[in-house]
Amino acid sequence: MRIWYQSVTRNGRFPAYNDVLRRVIDRAKDPDTEVEIHGIERQGGTGDQYRYLAFLQTVEILENVHRAIEEGFDAFLIGNIGNPGLLEAREIAEFPVLGLGETSINVMRTMGEQFGLVTINEKYRPRLDDVIQHADAERRLTGMYPMDFPQIFDLETACRDISNRDELFHRFKAAGEAASRDGAEVILAAGGVVVALLADSGIDQLDDGTPVLNGIAALIKQGEAAVRLSRQMSGSYTSQRLSHAKPPPREIAGYRESYGANVYPTVPEGEET
Repeated sequence: MRIWYQSVTRNGRFPAYNDVLRRVIDRAKDPDTEVEIHGIERQGGTGDQYRYLAFLQTVEILENVHRAIEEGFDAFLIGNIGNPGLLEAREIAEFPVLGLGETSINVMRTMGEQFGLVTINEKYRPRLDDVIQHADAERRLTGMYPMDFPQIFDLETACRDISNRDELFHRFKAAGEAASRDGAEVILAAGGVVVALLADSGIDQLDDGTPVLNGIAALIKQGEAAVRLSRQMSGSYTSQRLSHAKPPPREIAGYRESYGANVYPTVPEGEET
């Protein structure tokens, strides 16, 4: 099984995070699963809490879906809490496409009735509102609790040196305890870098016993399960009706003339039978 893990951080700006992420994924995956980690290389990868910047880097994510199809991967995982390009990718690919935000919420709903999100800072709230609304999870969310990390680049320092993680963990635990007091039964760090740092340091619950979900591990295991399930369903997984339907073969040539020869690579040209 080959899985493409799409990190949404820029390789050159977060090298230490890449090492932490590799360790977390290797501990989570099955021994016979190959997980390739790819970051953002051309444009972006540093400010996905801003909608404009997130939009700019989503193009590269979708181009990488094309690459994953061409190179024979079995699944594509988007390792970002905002699920950038998730619905668009499902319209392109036939293999399973999962996102960190959606998957984490779905798993938390099996772990407890109420959950809380610990955010990096307040700016993430509007994007996370979108994720919660898409998952229809408003009723089960106790709230969002910011750690107030205004500089996202500070997290790279924590990845680089374990001694620099104390302040991050202090802020996370304080925010998590506020969520727990509000009734949260499960906590998620709503940011992939923080998820990785917590998992790498073995933090999987608060002092009061409230579970802290390792969203990256959940994404890997759900990805593996989705591949196995698709193999039990003649290779299909994502519904091709309505929301994720591709253009029909009789129309694809016209779209490729307008948008480029590589759009919807799994759709053959010609009349439908």
